Amino acid sequence: MARDTEVSCLVKYLVFGFNVIFWLAGGFILGIGLWAWFEKGTFDNIAKVANVPVDPVLIFVVVGAIMFILGFSGCVGALRENIILLRFFSVVLGIIFFVELAVGVLGFVYKDWFRQQLDNFIQANIVHYRDDPDLQNIIDFVQSYFQCCGGKDYNDWENNIYFNCTLKARGSREACGVPFSCCKDQGDNNVLNTQCGYDVREEETNPSARALAIYTKGCVDQFESWLQDNLFVVAGVAIGIALLQILGICFANSLISDIQAQKARWQFRR
Repeated sequence: MARDTEVSCLVKYLVFGFNVIFWLAGGFILGIGLWAWFEKGTFDNIAKVANVPVDPVLIFVVVGAIMFILGFSGCVGALRENIILLRFFSVVLGIIFFVELAVGVLGFVYKDWFRQQLDNFIQANIVHYRDDPDLQNIIDFVQSYFQCCGGKDYNDWENNIYFNCTLKARGSREACGVPFSCCKDQGDNNVLNTQCGYDVREEETNPSARALAIYTKGCVDQFESWLQDNLFVVAGVAIGIALLQILGICFANSLISDIQAQKARWQFRR
């Protein structure tokens, strides 16, 4: 006679399948992060990570490592019916969910404080714009995508040593300028003009000409406007992620209950 079981195969392989994908995705992201660190020579001088406010590659490494560990525990825990690994998966996923929920609520209640922290974060990264190529690429992408320049406005680039106006006396061409990512669309010209932001912050520059050449609004205001314009999309993505996390926690705990019930039945038969 076949052995009866209280462990739901559907729940078991749902948890297993979900975590296999999560595990592989985490390993892929972690691999990209480690490869990027190797290419930048970070392993030769690990102190480089501390030289910038946020190393973009570090985000890949941390997120990838968390996804890899979490996916591994859920995958193996479900396949081997290991209660310890499943509880670890459920607890960590629950902590991540409540941290995200807390950040969302606090961000809504203390909007001005978060706005100031975002500005401070951008200002710190502007200072280190040329210290890390990945950071530079991200800043350029953000300014181009959100059509903004600096945190509060384009004058924030005075805080970067390469664009500081005091270097004008030394003959620096970038002095009193901004990065090319602050420049507006240059029409049908397929050649990127990396010098389009030169001298735009000089006092002699006509404000109208400056407004035609570069984005004058700061990234904090533009990001806030983008959130308002895409509120339903952002909310939909956030709710979707939250539902996946809640389902993961529920399925993991359901599987734990099934395993415990099966073990209790075995012990009763003894």
